[in-house]
Formats: sequence, C-alpha cells, structure tokens
Amino acid sequence: MNRLSSGRPIGIRGMGSYLPRHIRSNEEVARQAGVTAEWIRERTGVRTRHIAAPDEAASDLAASAVRAAATAAGIDTADISLLICATSTPDELGPSTACRVQALLKAEHAVALDVSAACSGWLFAIKVAHDWLRADRTPRYAAVVGAEAYSKFLDPTDRATSVLFADGAAAAILGPVAGEEGFRDFDFGSDGTLADTVLIPAGGSRRPADTVSLAAKGHCIQMDGRAVSRFISATFPRLVHESLIRNSLTLSDIDCLIAHQPNPVLLHRLGRELGCDDRTLVIVGDEVGNIGAASAPYALTAATARHTLGPGDRVLITVFGAGMTWGSALLTWSGAPAVRIAPTRSAVPQRERHSA
Repeated sequence: MNRLSSGRPIGIRGMGSYLPRHIRSNEEVARQAGVTAEWIRERTGVRTRHIAAPDEAASDLAASAVRAAATAAGIDTADISLLICATSTPDELGPSTACRVQALLKAEHAVALDVSAACSGWLFAIKVAHDWLRADRTPRYAAVVGAEAYSKFLDPTDRATSVLFADGAAAAILGPVAGEEGFRDFDFGSDGTLADTVLIPAGGSRRPADTVSLAAKGHCIQMDGRAVSRFISATFPRLVHESLIRNSLTLSDIDCLIAHQPNPVLLHRLGRELGCDDRTLVIVGDEVGNIGAASAPYALTAATARHTLGPGDRVLITVFGAGMTWGSALLTWSGAPAVRIAPTRSAVPQRERHSA
C-alpha cells in the first residue's frame, strides 16, 4: 500500500488514444483460428479489433496517442519533461520504446524510459510519473502512454490468443491539479511464480532467436487461458474491496470503475458479482479487444469522451496482467478533456475531440 504524503497534488490534465486503421472482424479471425464468429462473441464478447500496419510499430501508436493527449491538455509535446512508455511489445529489445516515441514527438526536453509490467504497465508507469512530478519543485508535465502491437506476436491459429489480443495506444498527461483533485492512493503487487502463465517465451536472453524457436512459434504470445481467468476472477474483486476498505469507502462512492480489459464477458460477470452497474464499470474490450497496457487508459479516455466523467468524480482504476502483476489507484477527476483518434467503419481516420 502507498498512502500519499502531503505535497502538491498530481492528476490527469488530458487523455488521448489512437487505434490503427485496419479493423479485423470476428469472421476474419475465426477462419484462421478454426472457430466460428459466434464462438468468439459468446466466449469473449470481443466484436472487433484494430491491427497495426506492417510498417507501424508500438512507438508509432504511442506517439499518436501522446499527441492526442497533449492536444487535450492544451500543451505542446515540447512541454513534456517526462515520457514513460508501458509496453510488452517494444519496437526492439533495446533501446527503450520511449526513446523512439520521444524522437517521433520531438520532445527534446523529456526524460524517456519504459516500464514493463505487461497489462498492468500503464498504472505502474503512472505511479513513477506521479512521484517524479511531486518531487520536482518546478511545475512540469509527464506523458504516460500504454501501447501494444500484439498482432506482430500472434499465432493466428491459436484460438486462446488470436481472438483476444489486438493493437492500440492510450496516454495521459499528468501535471499539478487543484487541491482536492488528483491521485489519492496506490497499491501494487507481483507474483513471479506465475510468470509462465502468459508470456512470449523466445527472443530474449533465456531463449535467443534461432531456427528452432522460430519453427516452434516461440516468438508468439502463449497463454494458459484457464489459469489467467482464475487469476483475474480472484484479483479484480480483491483490488476493488481492498481499495474501498483502505479509503473508508463503499462501492456506491465510486463514480467510475476502470479496469484492464482482458475479456468483456468475464469482466461483465465479475462486475455483476461486485454489484457494479453498467454505467460505473467501463467496458470497452468489445470494441478493441485486449490491448494490454493500453486497455485501462483507453477505457478512461472513452469514459471521458462519452461525458460520463465530471470534475470531482471519484475514479477507481484496477489493473492486472502477466508476470503476474496487479495494481489499483484512486483518483479524483479534474475534469480533463480527451482526444480520440480512430478510423471510421470505412477505415478513414477521424479525430474526435470531447471534453468531460
């Protein structure tokens, strides 16, 4: 648990998201995975997913999302002093993808680094940025982006992964906010004994790339779906209950519940078991699939854009992912606006600006 000490409050000043142009339907995925479109809908709730172009990497998605968030916050990317990228699908093993994003944005004054905590990564990175800004005596801005290009690491014949994972990015601009606004409470955890539950087993120092690993599809995401489902079913309600207890709140005190989006069917079920109504628990996985570290910020951007968040609203953010990792944060909303960049149904890019 991390109780925040006294000091300047740090919150969100703007949100932004980006989805690639190509949309992959359930019918397209089903043909390769050896299932039916109805099978995918019934078991996952995912209807569509966005796929990066062959020449589009995680840094490209991230840069577009940060630009959108900076526009929403009313700042220039040159005003960013800290840039953190959360991703498990980096452009390369090194350097950090954040450095690629910094170059694309021409954010020459920004310190750039990656945080790797799989689907929990964006909130882990938020904690780093939050503490960094609180320790800085000069008011500055941080960009925290979650970005995934999972399609580059999928075996299209593996129905456990190909029906769920997709591509996208979402970002937040953090900065000083009014006294009652901003982040109030963080809590994180990890269990490395479960690291083999979801992973890309080859391509690192443990199993460097070779002809054997390529033939065995070791560079694709592998997942024990049942084990992951059990982990989420235990972790998500625990994160909610523990945050409420720590902060002397009840579920009715929460205006918006943001969660990682692993599987919309599972998330709907867990929300009902918690007693959370459809308006409070934001579910967007049906629109975009599982976009990893981008899932939680994408859901927060969507809630902002749909005008379901207002100044002073209490937001509970919960994340969980490979590693295994998990975390939560309580946030009093500042009224920050959002910019979303996404293709229309005809795959023509469209930029929409909304304010909460």
